[in-house]
Amino acid sequence: MWGLSFSILSHPSPNFTASLLVPAATLRSRTSLPLNFHPKPYTSDTPFSPEVVRAVDSLQYEFRAVDDLVARNSAKVLKAFQNVRLGSHHFGGSTGYGHDEAGGREALDNAFAEIVGAESAMVRSQFFSGTHAITCALFALLRPGDELLAVAGAPYDTLEEVIGKRDSQGLGSLKDFGVEYREVPLAEDGGLDWEELARALKPQTKCALIQRSCGYSWRRSLSVDEIGKAIRLIKMQNPDCLVMVDNCYGEFVETTEPPTVGADLIAGSLIKNPGGTLAPCGGYIAGRAKWVKAAAARLSAPGLGVDSGSTPGDIMRTFFQGLFLSPQMVGEAVKGMILIAEVMQSKGYKVQPLPRAPRHDTVQAVQLGSREVLLAFCEAVQRSSPVASFTKPVPGTTPGYASEVIFADGTFIDGSTSELSCDGPLREPFAVFCQGGSHWTQWGLVLGEVLKSL
Repeated sequence: MWGLSFSILSHPSPNFTASLLVPAATLRSRTSLPLNFHPKPYTSDTPFSPEVVRAVDSLQYEFRAVDDLVARNSAKVLKAFQNVRLGSHHFGGSTGYGHDEAGGREALDNAFAEIVGAESAMVRSQFFSGTHAITCALFALLRPGDELLAVAGAPYDTLEEVIGKRDSQGLGSLKDFGVEYREVPLAEDGGLDWEELARALKPQTKCALIQRSCGYSWRRSLSVDEIGKAIRLIKMQNPDCLVMVDNCYGEFVETTEPPTVGADLIAGSLIKNPGGTLAPCGGYIAGRAKWVKAAAARLSAPGLGVDSGSTPGDIMRTFFQGLFLSPQMVGEAVKGMILIAEVMQSKGYKVQPLPRAPRHDTVQAVQLGSREVLLAFCEAVQRSSPVASFTKPVPGTTPGYASEVIFADGTFIDGSTSELSCDGPLREPFAVFCQGGSHWTQWGLVLGEVLKSL
């Protein structure tokens, strides 16, 4: 179908590696195609542009590695669901104080903790964004006189007012409560500055913040191994310093998560990766039990913690089902990001990461160079969306962001970057940040419209 040739690939050999961290050249050396393999030429009846067809033909090994990653993470999720003895009685909602909810909340927390390798977790509909979950985690870990150290350069725009890096108008930032803040700038190659990090901590540094994804910075996203190395450097200088990882966009892109390498807490949004495009709202915090309990007290109140919180309607089922589907949805998003990188690089645009570079999140950045091209890209994505395709995205100020931003997100769930979306700040170098996609072919269709616009 569509002149593509995935179905005729040979089955992986026993030593075929599953990791996205293996270079494409290695995959090619370990995997052979049938002797009768003949790539089908581009034909006019395909829905894809010639550029997309050529890119897909060149990415078969990379796509195949993603499929193996999906299988490994799906097996992990399935095992966790079996271990909590998930049943349909766990899908019921609760109202009021949320005390009587048939064990669904506890089962979801336990399953999520097992999946990410944490002692404890709380998955709640009351978190209305990843920023909200991260904020509860930071306020749980920090007290007046403490210092927060961001070790991966500047954090995402929406955390600037939380920290007090940008004036919150006295509304209760960490700075308002007497928490100091510093950053360790990135190295010249866009990665962590290991030499600077090795001497960065002070006695008052109570919490180190690691942002796994690139955010709105032109930098590499961090692997779980790199996060583990950073945590070891931090703990060597100050064993009492807590490590908080902003895990947004990173879930299920590798086979392990930051708690397995020593992160005290991680936090993220359910309308990103772990919601599987089904969760209509919510977020999570996971890590060491003591600090998850402290974060729960920030979301609710001291003394209430994880034991309260209504989940009305059918939301609990979507949480479980979305989490079950999330490895597959993340895999499709990763394929879409690889495809974007391959096509846009072939047209002369700078991309981050490169098409065959290791993947550690579901974000693909493309440097477009001008305001006009950035707007045209986002308009093409919006036209190609299933919801509100008839609208034209307009840049403007958005709560939490430091500069004008344009969003293209014709999604069924408002703001669900796990479905398919792109956005970018209207500032140099005018990069667009693409996320999500319930199937890679969706990005294949979108790219055709994008190329016509550019």
